[in-house]
Amino acid sequence: MFVLLFLLWIVFNGKITLEIVLFGLAICAWLYWFMCKYMDYHMNRERVILKNMPLYIKYLMILFREIVKSNLAVIRIILSPNKEIDPSITNFKTDIKTDLARVVLANSITLTPGTYTIQLEDDAYMIHALDKSFGKDLNQSVFVKELRKLEDKL
Repeated sequence: MFVLLFLLWIVFNGKITLEIVLFGLAICAWLYWFMCKYMDYHMNRERVILKNMPLYIKYLMILFREIVKSNLAVIRIILSPNKEIDPSITNFKTDIKTDLARVVLANSITLTPGTYTIQLEDDAYMIHALDKSFGKDLNQSVFVKELRKLEDKL
């Protein structure tokens, strides 16, 4: 976290001078100490995050791929003159355990074009889909599978 804070300090300053570097080191060190002492932040969290970074990057790549695929599917629907749009509302439940993973799943569904998370309550989702095919088998989607893997590692 200290390195991230320092990099942000350098980026936001826009230039590198000796004074900016020294002042940034002092401020970032104090801020990191403050976070550890008063905000219940621990080095163990950083270790877990860094250890699982390949899984986070993999999830982001899958999310990006699914966004592109959904964009192409929506474009195909829009440009097809004979295609009837059949919007639907789909309900499904998932066995994802943590609240963070549930919210990430809801946001991932919303980020992909053609689907929108209307409601998330406990482990039950209500999804609006532009077409019935978009809302099919969401509880077994690639997002759910990857989030299960992430939960197992945490």
